[in-house]
Amino acid sequence: MDVAVFSTRSYDREFLDLANAAAGNSHALRYFDAGLSEQTMALAAGSDAICAFVNDHLDRNVLAALHGQGTKLIALRCAGFNHVDLEAAEALKIAVARVPAYSPAAIAEHTVALILSLNRKLHRAYVRVREGNFALDGLLGFNLGNRTVGIVGTGRIGTLVAHILQGFGCTLLAFDPVPDETLEQRGVTYVPFPELMERSDIVTIHCPLTPQTHHLINANSLKLIREGAMLINTSRGAVVDTRAVIAGLKSGRIGALGLDVYEEEGDLFFRNLSETMLQDDVFARLLTFPNVLITGHQGFFTREALTAIAETTIHNISSFEESGQTAHQIGTELLA
Repeated sequence: MDVAVFSTRSYDREFLDLANAAAGNSHALRYFDAGLSEQTMALAAGSDAICAFVNDHLDRNVLAALHGQGTKLIALRCAGFNHVDLEAAEALKIAVARVPAYSPAAIAEHTVALILSLNRKLHRAYVRVREGNFALDGLLGFNLGNRTVGIVGTGRIGTLVAHILQGFGCTLLAFDPVPDETLEQRGVTYVPFPELMERSDIVTIHCPLTPQTHHLINANSLKLIREGAMLINTSRGAVVDTRAVIAGLKSGRIGALGLDVYEEEGDLFFRNLSETMLQDDVFARLLTFPNVLITGHQGFFTREALTAIAETTIHNISSFEESGQTAHQIGTELLA
């Protein structure tokens, strides 16, 4: 198939080329640095399939234009699909496939890395030592084994976070519409969301972005959070209301914040902006807090994850070419 691949970097091309070669180089992959939007969709003219990433725009207008250009398949190289208008895709008979689980361990490990770094102030200590400052003032942390961690969402990633934190001896609470009996047997206690917020020293978010979870962390829910608690989000940016979180940081309600995602990250992440002025005032404000640690959506970024993403993406494209169906096809049933 002729495939237009958007939002690519050198590492995307490397791993997709390897996966395509392993499949017999059966697809013509055309790479574009640009993200997919109304301004760039003409680049996909004549392509049987579009390969898109997490911040590409696949709304009704873009999908209609792609359909008119001959596109039959949207192959997402991510698990999230909130940026795709699935109802429009179904109406246009454009198949949509995703990579449902490329490396839950990568994101789970990154989550715990954020917790440890914020707790022991490693990001601040690193800068100090490089400047010859070896003082310990302001770097005091706590033992994780004495703390309660609330896990919001116990899918594959949340489950692995629970397994890792149990090794530290943490008391684990969880909130999920569908409790995991195996986790309960391992000592994880499911509680209502308000109770989790009230009892947890650390709250870590691992739920998908849906209409129900949009701004789940907001001014009202932050009134419930334990004073000085740590908040971590490695799921989807818009689960957290950034302005509400800034207010929580200023008041001291939030003691530390770790983010690998941001609700307006499409204009920031996956590119080098070091020689330009940040235009996002909200994000710039976040960077002023010493108790905030932000990474640029790198939680997934391991060799194992990139290999799995590429192999699953190529498999989805190949299976669609052969049968008209993909192994990981999604539709409006996931919106229920």
